[in-house]
Amino acid sequence: MIKGTESPIVQLTCRVAARLIQVFALYVVFHGHYSPGGGFQGGGLLAAATILLRISEGKSDSQRELPSAHVMVIGSVGALLFAGVGVMNLLSGGQFLQYDSHPVGGISSASSHFWGILVIEIGVAMTVMAILVAIFDSMMEGLDDD
Repeated sequence: MIKGTESPIVQLTCRVAARLIQVFALYVVFHGHYSPGGGFQGGGLLAAATILLRISEGKSDSQRELPSAHVMVIGSVGALLFAGVGVMNLLSGGQFLQYDSHPVGGISSASSHFWGILVIEIGVAMTVMAILVAIFDSMMEGLDDD
């Protein structure tokens, strides 16, 4: 486990920077189908913010925000969101990610594309963030607190 820094200035700076990174990550995820970016890049940014907090505060103190036990649950939910959109399309007679075959009636094809891509981007971001944080946590597990 890593101990973190004792400096309150470094901790505060990293906490503020992590919040700014998280806001930018959400922007990247939610505008991924309009502009460059999306789920993978946003998930990488969310993981970077979490890892920054793990390094600056130490793993044990940063567990209050995102416990290691919850990381793989978040990743699994993200993968299920991605697969769920595809399976929903398959069950309604379309292809795996054919958004206009959604069984939800009364919405246009453009609206189906918008919501389908958005849900997929969110699922990918959750999965990428969880995997990167889990890799970091597993690499830091063997280190001492010294």
